[in-house]
Amino acid sequence: MTITEVIEDDREAPLIDPENGSGPRRIALFVEPSPFSYVSGYKNRFQNFIRYLREMGDEVMVVTTHEGVPQEFYGAQLIGSRSFPCPWYQNVPLSLALSPRIISAVSQFKPDIIHASSPGIMVFGALAIAKLLSVPIVMSYHTHVPVYIPRYTFSWLVKPMWWVLKFLHRAADLTLVPSAAIARDLQAEKVTAANRIRLWNKGVDSESFHPRYRSHEMRLRLSNGEPEKPLIIHVGRIGVEKSLDFLKRVMDRLPEARIAFIGDGPYREELEKLFRGMAAVFTGMLQGEELSQAYASGDVFVMPSESETLGQVVSEAMSSGIPVVGARAGGVPDIIPADQEGKTGFLFTPGDIDDCMSKLLPLLQYKELRETIGQAAREEMEKYDWKEATKTIRNEEYNDAIMFWRKKRAELTGPLQWLPRLFPSHEINTS
Repeated sequence: MTITEVIEDDREAPLIDPENGSGPRRIALFVEPSPFSYVSGYKNRFQNFIRYLREMGDEVMVVTTHEGVPQEFYGAQLIGSRSFPCPWYQNVPLSLALSPRIISAVSQFKPDIIHASSPGIMVFGALAIAKLLSVPIVMSYHTHVPVYIPRYTFSWLVKPMWWVLKFLHRAADLTLVPSAAIARDLQAEKVTAANRIRLWNKGVDSESFHPRYRSHEMRLRLSNGEPEKPLIIHVGRIGVEKSLDFLKRVMDRLPEARIAFIGDGPYREELEKLFRGMAAVFTGMLQGEELSQAYASGDVFVMPSESETLGQVVSEAMSSGIPVVGARAGGVPDIIPADQEGKTGFLFTPGDIDDCMSKLLPLLQYKELRETIGQAAREEMEKYDWKEATKTIRNEEYNDAIMFWRKKRAELTGPLQWLPRLFPSHEINTS
């Protein structure tokens, strides 16, 4: 076999049949921090993604930070990598995931494609392994770090962070984003080619987040024993980047209302001090049925954050039949688009307390309006199914990533096809 034949044979070897999206795949996911123990917007996204990939017949390996890795999760192969705390956000575990043990395990798994969450540290390990094994790599962008940097460290680090993102995502074969707003931000900064950025459609577990979980006992808990009072809820990580101090200004104007914060994070202690002496309840982390009850037992969900890549908690609140008043920023307008404002939820200009109150007050005052908006929000969220979102990634976006990978590989190896012509073999006549 000539050098040309070897190259052609290797390049054309099928990984995933582009014409048939139903064939089984071997997919290696690198997720940091863990979708099993770290509570964040992408926890449900990745858990449902793994579940439905397995239901579709795929073999799945999950490499993640070592904390709380379960013994079993829908038959996926789970590997924990020793982690260390993020220097600027101690609650976030990070890991390079590039030990000989992990490289060997991924190599033996023989993935058809590698999919890594970004940004972080583990994505560098995933990229290195993808290049080492000559496997296509998809990166999904979940945390808008350039927006967070000025709030946690030095503003001059924003530009270098964009350089890092360009290095990573230009090396990827495809980038997935959770919202159109984030896609526009990445395109504006020329992080990667526009045709290599794709939307990972939103989804929500409409069975777990359902109005039937409304509970008088939970409302008593969230309202500090005053269930008849108007109750505002917020669910999510309590971080300085979430603009939760804005809710103090809201509550200053609503002396009769109560507010409950469901979640935890590095800003919790400071936020509790800010709300000291006010009718505010901090529950800490809730999970399972308790979390479902907390969503469904409030009157209005308020989301002041301006930095959400999507805002999964907004979808979960709407699925629970609770009207949302959210900042018109980040990915939230993808969930409540302009043509749905006033029908499935309300948006306000970020930081504009008057605009926020103009949307919030009627909802708190009129039960019929709350119920109408809440029912419409529920019906809207029933359209968004994690199984369909997974099918799109699996059968369309992964196939496109492989097409891009093959094209890039052909461009790199193409010149080698000239080698036999430049250096033809000569038989030596020994007679």
